[in-house]
Amino acid sequence: MDKFDTLTGVAAPLPMLNVDTDMIIPKQFLKTIKRSGLGKNLFDEMRFDDQGNEIPDFVLNQAAYRNAKILVTGANFGCGSSREHAPWSLLDFGIRCIIAPSFADIFYNNCFKNGILPIALPQEDVDKLMSDAERGANATVTIDLEKQEITGPDGGCIKFDVEPFRKHCLLNGLDDIGLTLQQADAINGFEAERAASQPWLSL
Repeated sequence: MDKFDTLTGVAAPLPMLNVDTDMIIPKQFLKTIKRSGLGKNLFDEMRFDDQGNEIPDFVLNQAAYRNAKILVTGANFGCGSSREHAPWSLLDFGIRCIIAPSFADIFYNNCFKNGILPIALPQEDVDKLMSDAERGANATVTIDLEKQEITGPDGGCIKFDVEPFRKHCLLNGLDDIGLTLQQADAINGFEAERAASQPWLSL
């Protein structure tokens, strides 16, 4: 997956509590196992009406936020079913960072495995960033993962916590497969030794 070090982009405000994974990517779009192409269906039932027309009031349909890279939202984001399509759709749309007071555990873990940085902050800090995000195209925010800092459009800085191992994986673009491949020499050595000592297993 792509490395995450410093991200600068427009932050979109989504002041909603308990946004579940079916709201993020409705169930009818779960037929694919591809990670690409789901961005067009992100928040489908909030972005489009029954005829497939855009709902102008929805934040990601507004000109200032169509290319948002950061989402500032409410508590318990990503609750509901454990579908990995939820982070896939966010990432495919272009969202690389989500800031909220809290996240559902499975969604939170899936974000890290797919190159998205979920940041949990105290409500007062989220409120400040939400206010910043409501500035539209001027809502440019910078996320520095190495320094664990969020810099708002006025230059104010908010520190955030992230578990060291997950930070390491994001900085180096390592998903579960990437982590395994780091041990390729040891794995190949084991396979060669086993093939020599127990050749019948390779028949």
